[in-house]
Amino acid sequence: MLTAHELTKRYGDRTVVTDLSFTVRPGTVTGFLGPNGAGKSTTMRMILGLDAPTRGHATVGQRSYAAHPAPLTEVGALLEARSVHPGRTAYHHLRALAHTHGIPRTRVDQVLALTDVAHRRVKGFSLGMGQRLGIAAALLGDPATVVLDEPVNGLDPEGVLWIRTLLKSLAAEGRTVFVSSHLMSEMALTAEHLVIIGRGRLLADTTVTDFVRDSGAGTTKVVTPEAGPLVDLLTAPGIDITADTPGTLQVRGTDAEHIGRTAAAHGIPLYELTPSTASLEEAFMDLTRDAVEYTATLEGAAA
Repeated sequence: MLTAHELTKRYGDRTVVTDLSFTVRPGTVTGFLGPNGAGKSTTMRMILGLDAPTRGHATVGQRSYAAHPAPLTEVGALLEARSVHPGRTAYHHLRALAHTHGIPRTRVDQVLALTDVAHRRVKGFSLGMGQRLGIAAALLGDPATVVLDEPVNGLDPEGVLWIRTLLKSLAAEGRTVFVSSHLMSEMALTAEHLVIIGRGRLLADTTVTDFVRDSGAGTTKVVTPEAGPLVDLLTAPGIDITADTPGTLQVRGTDAEHIGRTAAAHGIPLYELTPSTASLEEAFMDLTRDAVEYTATLEGAAA
């Protein structure tokens, strides 16, 4: 089990992560999400002992990463795929890592099957090939916990599917899998649980199903001959109503049950009442709208 307890990181007068606490449990893929600049990479670096927290602590298997006598056999991590000596082949890179932890050569041969580039020098690798080597290195010690930062970055569709299948299989084996990604569509297919942060603070710690269901980002299509009176009755703080065409409303911020009961109580006929569940991306955008450090508009991009 991976646990973060009140993690805080300051650089001078700038606080990047603030009182961040969460637990990542074994047997499930947990997605780590947040806008750019939210503090995801800093948090992962603190978990792995690469950055010292200003306050708080992180443990993996009830110990800090540095306290494990052979950490590669406890925690496999990929934070930066390019952090490999460019003159080494994939094989010799993995052999060097294995030697530091007493891992047998047979295990190197096993994980090399993930790369297909055993005897090519790293300097000639594409981004996707580098990602595969980084994941092979993360799995070298057969760890109980796997921490991956943007593992699908640079992979083609076949590679993305490979990562998805791999992560699910690792979780199915009872491992703790903690993975960050900007690809919401991929997280929706891969993760079962989510930890979401914004501006260094925890915004959500929940299952994907509950997060999407409770987000309020979904809409309900309402078709009625008395759209005007129904709009007046439903109008309230937090409820957004738009009219696609005369007599057709899109209602956001409340559920179909409330709309139906309101219409029935006032004798308003409904020809259609169809809820539409939000996607993970819509739910994420809705939650993090006020936590985005950098924003852009189409007009600004064109300029």
